[in-house]
Amino acid sequence: MDIGSGKDLDEYGDIPYHLIDIVNPGYEFNVFEFQKHFCDAFSTIQKHGKLPLLVGGTGLYLDSILNHYQFTEVPKNNELRSFLADKSHDELENHLRKLNPKLHNTTDLVDRDRLIRAIEIAEAEKSDNQLSTGLPKIKLPKMNPLVFGIRWDRPLLKKRITARLKQRMEQGLIEEVERLHTEGVSWASLHFYGLEYRYVAAHLQGELNKNDMFQKLNSAIHTFSKQQEKWFRKMERKGTSIHWLDGESNTLQQALDIIETC
Repeated sequence: MDIGSGKDLDEYGDIPYHLIDIVNPGYEFNVFEFQKHFCDAFSTIQKHGKLPLLVGGTGLYLDSILNHYQFTEVPKNNELRSFLADKSHDELENHLRKLNPKLHNTTDLVDRDRLIRAIEIAEAEKSDNQLSTGLPKIKLPKMNPLVFGIRWDRPLLKKRITARLKQRMEQGLIEEVERLHTEGVSWASLHFYGLEYRYVAAHLQGELNKNDMFQKLNSAIHTFSKQQEKWFRKMERKGTSIHWLDGESNTLQQALDIIETC
């Protein structure tokens, strides 16, 4: 999953990186696990006397570290899973909606495994006994973070997004998604791996021709970028100070100038 996820490892030079290629395609990763891996990487980097840099990713993952989101780890409930095993998809969906009438993450309703896991978590959150067992929570490290963001004028950002997508297509994005499915990753899983995998998977299943796939994917990425901007503005309203750098100027020098004054 190198192209669609935008790893761009060739840009790192000799800089060591962490939290890339840590699970296999098909594995259902989440924010809770990200926090655990972050803590391990943060500790390792500090022990080597280096400054940890948390870079990229979605606003949610960044915010979960900066604002110390607290999650409770819910283990598998084999008894519950056995009870749910012979239930139809509709029965499972109704069960989850009864547990969580204000369900927002409707992606859990599409895939059966995700649906069962969502019920498992909802049941655990509902149970006083479960919550009182003191299931482990992650203790994030104390930090005094300095947060930078790179800002581009909207017209230029749109051009950069489209150019980047064209580059990914030329690098073999379609072939990468096709290979993943051939190796056993389901279409349903690919749907949740990000916009690139979702739309290319639809193309490979014959739902979109190549041109329509590109146009719809390009539009979806533009929309997503606006949503991310809203997320960062929300982070600022909640107290996260973000130093915005002008993408058209020397961003490194801008960052160094800010560091000198902090």
